[in-house]
Amino acid sequence: MFAIIQTGGKQYKVSAGQKIKISKIEGDSGAVLNFDKVLLLADGENIKIGAPYVEGAKVEAKVLRQGRERKKIVFRYRQKTREQKKKGHRQHFTEVEIGKIL
Repeated sequence: MFAIIQTGGKQYKVSAGQKIKISKIEGDSGAVLNFDKVLLLADGENIKIGAPYVEGAKVEAKVLRQGRERKKIVFRYRQKTREQKKKGHRQHFTEVEIGKIL
C-alpha cells in the first residue's frame, strides 16, 4: 500500500515504515503529524485518485528530527569584469517516519 501526499509545495510517494526528509514543519521529536492532502491512494488493485484530494484519507507520520542539509555553494562569475560572488546555503528539513495510511 502506498500514497502520494502533498506538503511544502512538493509531492512524495510514501508507504508505511518509510523515512523521508520533507520541507521544515514545526514539531518536536516524537510528535505525530497528520497529512490530509492525499492525492492518490493505492492498495494493490484498488486505486483512489483525488480531485484534487482523496476524501477522508490521511497519512500519520512521526517526527524523528529537525535538521539542516549539507551546505550548497552558490557561485556566480562574470568573465569580462572578473566579478565573483560566493554564497553558501543550508536548507532546513524535517525527517519523518510514515506510520499508518488511512
